[in-house]
Amino acid sequence: MPLTEFVNFLSERSPRSAYSQKLLDRISEVVKATWYLGFTAFGGPPVHFQIFHKKFVEEKDGRTPWIDEQTYQELFALCQALPGPGSTKFLFATVLVHAGWIPAILAFLIWSLPGAVGMFALSLGVQQISDTLPEPAYAFLSGLNASTVGIIAVAAVQLAEKCIKDRLSRILVIFGATAGLCYSTLWYYPVLVISGGLTCALWDLRLAREVRKLKQAWEARRRRAADQAAAAEDEATEHPSDPAPDGSRSIELRTPEPAAGPKHDSGMVQRRQAQPREVSARSIDASAESNADSGIAPATHQQSSASSGLQYGVSVRLGLLVLAVFVVSFVVVLTTRAELAQDYRPLSLFANMYLAGTIIFGGGPVVIPLLREYVVSPGWVSPRDFLIGLAIIQAFPGPNFNFSVYLGALAVASSGAANSFLGAVLGYVGIFLPGLVFAIASQGLWRKLRTRPLFLALLRGINATAVGLVFTAVYRLWEVGYLTNESTSNIDAAQGGRVSGRSLADEPWWVVVAAVTYSGNKWFNVPAAISIAAGGVLGLAWWGVTQQ
Repeated sequence: MPLTEFVNFLSERSPRSAYSQKLLDRISEVVKATWYLGFTAFGGPPVHFQIFHKKFVEEKDGRTPWIDEQTYQELFALCQALPGPGSTKFLFATVLVHAGWIPAILAFLIWSLPGAVGMFALSLGVQQISDTLPEPAYAFLSGLNASTVGIIAVAAVQLAEKCIKDRLSRILVIFGATAGLCYSTLWYYPVLVISGGLTCALWDLRLAREVRKLKQAWEARRRRAADQAAAAEDEATEHPSDPAPDGSRSIELRTPEPAAGPKHDSGMVQRRQAQPREVSARSIDASAESNADSGIAPATHQQSSASSGLQYGVSVRLGLLVLAVFVVSFVVVLTTRAELAQDYRPLSLFANMYLAGTIIFGGGPVVIPLLREYVVSPGWVSPRDFLIGLAIIQAFPGPNFNFSVYLGALAVASSGAANSFLGAVLGYVGIFLPGLVFAIASQGLWRKLRTRPLFLALLRGINATAVGLVFTAVYRLWEVGYLTNESTSNIDAAQGGRVSGRSLADEPWWVVVAAVTYSGNKWFNVPAAISIAAGGVLGLAWWGVTQQ
């Protein structure tokens, strides 16, 4: 990129054409559209993305969509490629491009605070209970987990249906799901997502053309062979060499015709002139089919979608400034904690949560093991309390990263309720702030690059691979969803010292609960909140029957 172009790239200001709408009107619109989401969005990020699609993309009941399908797919891929809570970043970015800064911050608070308050209240209650929970409580929590698995599975299937446009995207979804099942560590999920993006870019921009050329060359050779065979057959028909019935050879007498004229060999001329047109038409159809199969969208569609639904923006310069301030604060927090001679629990907690929010890619499958390492291993939170909170957060509305509020309150609970509140606030800010910063910093770059084929191909591959990882989340929760007194009281040595529940497959009833929840939500449109609550009731029913 030339220096002058790079300077213009950094100095471009954010769009201002849409700022004619008054701030209070924008705030009112956002509040009306999002006020209930923090109370009703059950099921975790996969379900949240489905809710956002219906709310902000689909045009129903006379509602004007905030963004179009192309923008939705791009923001989804972008949020999956950045660290932090995926659904929260997506909501923040959507409101930011539609209504601006202040409404976006307000939407984030409306979205996250109800669940955060609930998890803080849960932490206060957990501090008052005995070391052993009653058996019905474990049955209830296991039922919640089983029904949540069914809801997340529905969301995974629906996201895959929207994402899969061609064979390559189907392959990447399968790749993300299967590769995510095989291994789990901090660096693994971002490597998978970026690998999917690079694979898609390589295919769309290079390999698809080469394959298309080979297919067209093969088709051309096949057509030439067919044309030569047809010409030989025509020549044999017009010049027969078979002997006459009496044994003599027949001689064909022809009437001389003018050398030039419109009727000279008109049938052959018409046939031979028609062949190039047919070949050209077939080549165009084959090229269009190859483009569709490779996922290359027409340029007109990309250009039209690039400018639709985007009203507010962040300049590249402002985004980089926000990112620079965040990096400085990140270094200061970690350095201060390292330099202190005595461990100060609130600072250590905030540093751990700040670090987790900065380096977590892939959402729940990665954040749970990391948070477990940060709060259980040092002895701040007991294994039992960790798994109780993990079970409850799956059934809570809003972002799953509110789990940090619960853990923060317990981690700083040794000095009373006031410090519990401080720990909850530190956990909330530490885990969410990095993701919002990355969402802001990426806005300017995304607007500048979203019309370029390389960037679009990267987002398409990232999107497909991230959808595959949603299926991984289903499996991870399935493997730890069955809670008993034994599984929550100890650290499983077979799991390498990790806190772990049991697989839902260990008890057939939980398989039934997950299947009933899936079918009810998928085929009978039972709301997610009712489905999850019904799972808890079915867990209590199972306990009542088995204890007789």
